[in-house]
Amino acid sequence: MEKQIINTTSAPAPIGPYNQAVMAGNTLFISGQIAINPETGQLEKDDVIAETHRVMQNLRNILSEAGMDFSDVMKSTIFITDMNDFSQINEVYGKYFSGHFPARETVQVSALPKGVNVEISMIAIK
Repeated sequence: MEKQIINTTSAPAPIGPYNQAVMAGNTLFISGQIAINPETGQLEKDDVIAETHRVMQNLRNILSEAGMDFSDVMKSTIFITDMNDFSQINEVYGKYFSGHFPARETVQVSALPKGVNVEISMIAIK
């Protein structure tokens, strides 16, 4: 199966040896996104609500580059550093979907890249 690398300037450039996303057949695997503003290169983590919005906007832009949107997302993984932030993150996350939500897990971890509070990865199928 041929794979296609998906990268867009509308989402942050990778900060390591990986790509924003990889398309294999009709399945898109999106790397974990954090709250880096692609226009400024700066982290947006004033609060967990704004941080989650930025993460979801980055994911939306990668989906769009692949010709998809949130309705194509089948699975997502949310990593957070404090489970006390779960309800706020969950509320923001839910606003980006209409109707059918993907399968998902949310995991508390001890630390995330650049000291962020939330990172989200997704799998989408067209």
